[in-house]
Amino acid sequence: MNGMNLSENIIRLRRKRKLTQEQLADFVGVTKAAVSKWETAQSIPDILLLPRLASLFDVTVDELIGYRPQLSREQCRKLYQEFAADFVSRPFGEVMEKTRDYVKRYYSCYPFLAQVCGVWVNHVGMAGSREEQAGVLSEVCRLCGHIRENCRDVAICSEVLGLYAFALLQLGKAQEVVEALGEAARPYQFRDSVLLTQAYMMLGREEDALGYLQACMHGSLLALVSDAAVYLSLQGKDPERGRETIRRVEQLAGAYDLEKLNPNSGAVFEYQAMLCFLRQGKKEEAVAHGEKYVSCISELLSGEEILLHGDGYFDRVDRWIEELGTGPGAPRSRQAVLEDVRKTFDGPEFAVLEGDQKFERLKKRLKEMR
Repeated sequence: MNGMNLSENIIRLRRKRKLTQEQLADFVGVTKAAVSKWETAQSIPDILLLPRLASLFDVTVDELIGYRPQLSREQCRKLYQEFAADFVSRPFGEVMEKTRDYVKRYYSCYPFLAQVCGVWVNHVGMAGSREEQAGVLSEVCRLCGHIRENCRDVAICSEVLGLYAFALLQLGKAQEVVEALGEAARPYQFRDSVLLTQAYMMLGREEDALGYLQACMHGSLLALVSDAAVYLSLQGKDPERGRETIRRVEQLAGAYDLEKLNPNSGAVFEYQAMLCFLRQGKKEEAVAHGEKYVSCISELLSGEEILLHGDGYFDRVDRWIEELGTGPGAPRSRQAVLEDVRKTFDGPEFAVLEGDQKFERLKKRLKEMR
């Protein structure tokens, strides 16, 4: 993508100027044969001639040689999808080298670099060893540092801050996570959404105001369920609070039809609910939430692609989802998700359910998912 194509550009620009090869040769002081070789890619102009050619064609030198230091949003997305597919189908080290090469090529394209950090984080578990995983996470930290130091886009810097903190945490550097997040990790920061909504309304842009608020509500709902799953995992010493957390979130999930709206969020929470009841020795309740987990996974994998989307209530969020770095596509490919969910019930914490007929059926369903 975007490889340099000097020969084709010379032909195109010469014809656009309605110049013959001989006229071009006279202008830059070479022979017609030299121009012919440039256009057939048998040779390239001397580097000192590039500014003169660019001036003649009224383009920059970068445009002349076909070099683009920036990728479009669509190109970033396509490359992310390509890398994600490669991580599933090709050797991990080979794909890492490919992505590193692209990083060098587009080292000033910060939206793309943020995408690379994201694809590394989402596929680091496929590395062959813990040492290799730690190496990749360290690369994520360094690349995030480069982006944050040089990029002026606040949204991109905010995105990579989260990736940076995740990588640090996986490396066991908890204190550095606290120091990195600092003032950025402040709850109850509602003023931005309120102010932007009011600004849209003052400009008469009611649809933008409604769409933006829907996107905020949609994001807050998913964030609440995600946070509640983590909160639930920490309630080992307070089983009553754990059960109350499950009750409240499931009421919310039912009200918003979370299994259809975002089955991934539903699956993550139901999995933690299952573990919560296993810790309490309540096998029947654990299996019941296992059934809900499998149902969410089945919904998640029901299509050829895993896509973020709205529904009948959140009918204005698709435009805002489209604005995300990866667009509506999930950060991990369907195949990568499928490989992970097949192993869901293989952990030692599920040993107490071995032989339970309902559990064995759930386990079989996951293993047979395609």
